[in-house]
Amino acid sequence: MTNDRLAMRASDHDRQEAVDQLRAALEDGRLTMEEYVERMGLAYQAVTYGDLVPLQADLPAAGLMTHERRPRVPAPAPRAVACPRGALASLPMALKVLWAIWLTAVSVNVMVWVLVSSTGHLAYPWPLWVAGPYGAVLAAVTACVQMFRRAPAAAP
Repeated sequence: MTNDRLAMRASDHDRQEAVDQLRAALEDGRLTMEEYVERMGLAYQAVTYGDLVPLQADLPAAGLMTHERRPRVPAPAPRAVACPRGALASLPMALKVLWAIWLTAVSVNVMVWVLVSSTGHLAYPWPLWVAGPYGAVLAAVTACVQMFRRAPAAAP
């Protein structure tokens, strides 16, 4: 490469190509995992073509591979962790998050209430004011969502 080309700014596509070539070298056993991770980090931080060149200087060019490269098979998409088919399993993610937040808030409040009540006398059950109204609203919204999901679509 000429000096003018080495000083030119690299694009995201150029950086990704460099990382892909480094990955191929890792798969061929030309780089260790530590070398790959280090060079990959430097590739993503590269500003110019000159920053990318040293990362591949000791690797053969893409056309000079000593063996036929097999076509890359895309990795299967990660599968979601199977959760039991319960009342919350079919809910949209937003409602699952809201239930998790509600459960966390109620749990924290109940734990504080238990700690306060452990001093010898039973304190007023104020966590009910956290669990009750918000839980009722969340249960109503959940019931509505499930009802609308189960309703058959109206024919045009």
